[in-house]
Amino acid sequence: MTRKMTTTTPTTLKDGEVLNDLLGFKGMKIIQRPDMFNVSLDSTLLAAFTHVPKRVSRIVDFGTGFAPIPLMLSRRTTKPIIGVEIQPEVADMARRSIQVNELSEQIVIIEDDIASLSDHLKPDSIELITANPPFFRLTDLANTNRTTYKTIARHEVTITFDTMVKTAAALLKDKGLFVFVHRPDRMASIIATLQAHRLTIKRMRVVHAKANRRAQMVLIEAMKGGRDGLLIEPPLIVHRDEGGYTTAIENIFRDERT
Repeated sequence: MTRKMTTTTPTTLKDGEVLNDLLGFKGMKIIQRPDMFNVSLDSTLLAAFTHVPKRVSRIVDFGTGFAPIPLMLSRRTTKPIIGVEIQPEVADMARRSIQVNELSEQIVIIEDDIASLSDHLKPDSIELITANPPFFRLTDLANTNRTTYKTIARHEVTITFDTMVKTAAALLKDKGLFVFVHRPDRMASIIATLQAHRLTIKRMRVVHAKANRRAQMVLIEAMKGGRDGLLIEPPLIVHRDEGGYTTAIENIFRDERT
C-alpha cells in the first residue's frame, strides 16, 4: 500500500531542533535534535522487514524515539499505531513529527515506561509489536555515550531486553508477532529469552555493512505460541565494496519494503 502524503511545516521548532526528510521515505518529515540522536538506518530496515498481516487491528512500537517506525509503517497500513516513549522531550518531538505529517488520527504516543504498558493496554490484545531496542547491556561501559538521551537509546538503562520481551509476550495475542532488530553477538541470549516467554523465531535476516564484513545486525520476527519452522532470508548487504548503497538498499528506499 502506498499513501500519498502531504506535509505541513511546524510553525516553530524548539532550540536545537531540525526538520529533516525521513530516511528513505519521500514526502515525510521528522523533527530531530542532533545532540540527542538521529534516526538511523536500523529503523528503516526494521520497518521494511516488518510484515503487517491483514488481521492486524493495531500496532505498537516499543521505544519509539522520534517515531520513525510508526511514520514509516503508516505508508503501508491505515491501522492505528501506538508509539511508546519514556523520555518526555523525545515524546514531545515524536508527537509534533506526527502532526507535521498529518497523521495524528492514526498514530498516538504513550509517554511511559514499556514495563508499565499494562496501565494503558489490555493483555492479549495486540497482533503486532515492533522494537528497535537498546543494543548494549549497561555493563558495556566502553560504549556508553556522553548524553543521557543517547545512553538510554543505546543501553539497557530504563529497560532490559528480558523485560521488553516479557511485556511483548503479555500484550500479544496468540500468534501475534514481535518484530525487532538487535546485535548478532547477543543471539544466544535473545533465543533463550524469547523461548522463556513462549516466543518462537519464525523469520530472520542478517545485515552486513559490506559483503566481506561480519554481520552487524539481525532482523527478527518472533511469534507468540508459534511452532518450529524458521525462514532465514538472504543476507542484506548495505554498501557496495566500491562505495554507495547496494541495489537491495536502494529498493528499500524506493519501494519502502524488502
